[in-house]
Amino acid sequence: MQDERAFLTGLFEAAVAAADPERALRAALPEKPKGRTVVIGLGKGAAQLAAAFERLWGDPVEGVVVTRYGYAAPCQHLRVMEAAHPVPDAAGLEASAALFEAVSRLGPDDLVVALVCGGGSALLPAPPDGLTLEDEQALNRALLGSGAPIGVMNAIRKHASRIKGGRLAAACAPARVVSLIVSDVPGDDPAQVASGPTVPDRVDAKAALGMIEAWNIALPDTILAHIRSAASAAPMPDDPCFSGNEVHVVASARLSLEAAARKAEEAGLSAAILSDSVEGEARDVGYVHAAIAREVATHGRPFAPPVVLLSGGETTVTLRGDGGRGGRNTEFLLAFAHAIDGQDGIHALAADTDGIDGTEDNAGAFADGTTAASLRDSGEDAMTLLSRNDAWGAFERAGGLFVPGPTGTNVNDFRAILVTAAG
Repeated sequence: MQDERAFLTGLFEAAVAAADPERALRAALPEKPKGRTVVIGLGKGAAQLAAAFERLWGDPVEGVVVTRYGYAAPCQHLRVMEAAHPVPDAAGLEASAALFEAVSRLGPDDLVVALVCGGGSALLPAPPDGLTLEDEQALNRALLGSGAPIGVMNAIRKHASRIKGGRLAAACAPARVVSLIVSDVPGDDPAQVASGPTVPDRVDAKAALGMIEAWNIALPDTILAHIRSAASAAPMPDDPCFSGNEVHVVASARLSLEAAARKAEEAGLSAAILSDSVEGEARDVGYVHAAIAREVATHGRPFAPPVVLLSGGETTVTLRGDGGRGGRNTEFLLAFAHAIDGQDGIHALAADTDGIDGTEDNAGAFADGTTAASLRDSGEDAMTLLSRNDAWGAFERAGGLFVPGPTGTNVNDFRAILVTAAG
């Protein structure tokens, strides 16, 4: 293997290509309706999904899609709006209002196509009566720093919103809604993607309050009071307003990992998919992956090298320090780099398939057995940087940042570990 980083980059590109918007949508297009076709979209890859849908659909459509700043793509008929991620802003309020307006005054012969992918939870603030944008911003900050898994965060968000938890689909009635979803959540539950604006679930307020207590999440009193009130109740899946609606997961981490595995095998290497739904604290997951890689490199078990270990899912980060920069993939990899310090024959890439990890411009980073030593040579220490959640700073110093730019899709975390030697 002459260039391990180029090889790992190729695996990432194969994973992203498997979630290409046009490829993902082609097999899931609904029948055209007697009435209007209205497209609504939300998420970090929503504009690319919308542009692909226009090409595939053929006939003119109307509607609105909302994406993160800098992620827009040109559409011929659909309005593309941008808003903030991961903490919502006033542009997101405007976008939520535009989506509700787009689906108002529809009839039973009309069709709403919802293009949903990850990131929509933050992009669409819609505080209920008695709450403000500032309350939603405080809620998001508390959730992002809590270390809670994405399913817990989204369950709580749904009970402090006018748009999440199936409420946007309810606003479309009596029109039929077909949701085409690019899953970025472990297990591919469509109700969890973007907090399920068009897909309800059965998590009630009592369960959400239990999650808040279990994860010791400090929320503003206004948010807690609202969740405790009857006003927070979301529609249940058996509500008649959802009858006739359809939900299709058109791309996911599983499909992308399988594409990366095929790419590795084409290069003559075996590939093992550890899981497509890994959750947990990013640094802890990093240490576990490192232990597996060391076992392979040192003892040739449970897989014989050379081998590529692949995994996906969504880890979480509990904020412990001040002033650090990074995201869950770089935090995973910094712990991984610390654990393989000095080990030959291990090279890894961890990246977010949407092209952005955290708040910086990198998707993730590369690491190998020399990364921790490079940090020491620069006057820093991997554990010190990890203690203040400064994984971006670590890989910026070590020269390991991976910056492919926005990819136009989002099937969550991608991790590839190349183990080339044993003994």
